[in-house]
Amino acid sequence: QVQLVESGGGLVQAGDSLRLSCAASGRTFSRYAMGWFRQAPGKEREFVSTISWSGGITYYADSVKGRFTISRDNAKNTVSLQMNSLKPEDTAVYYCAAGPVILTTPSTYSYWGQGTQVTVSS
Repeated sequence: QVQLVESGGGLVQAGDSLRLSCAASGRTFSRYAMGWFRQAPGKEREFVSTISWSGGITYYADSVKGRFTISRDNAKNTVSLQMNSLKPEDTAVYYCAAGPVILTTPSTYSYWGQGTQVTVSS
């Protein structure tokens, strides 16, 4: 069992940066791939980024590649998403998720946080 709590969301202007964090409970955190997903109003939840259990493999959606960076600290049971050069289209609720394998499909992730709102104004 893994419980996830996101933090770091907020209201920023286009071009600004935010750093999202996800704190995980449970001693098996390091066994899970971790992902970030987002959901805008009226849209389906979409993949943003994912990182392997070791941190050695990462994937990004094309829409955020070069602007977002995912990282994890297994000693602290945390995963972060550094978001730079934010755009209004990045506005969404961002969710942290844990799953057994590093994939981009939401249904493959077993545990989810409650989400944190990111709003980017133009």
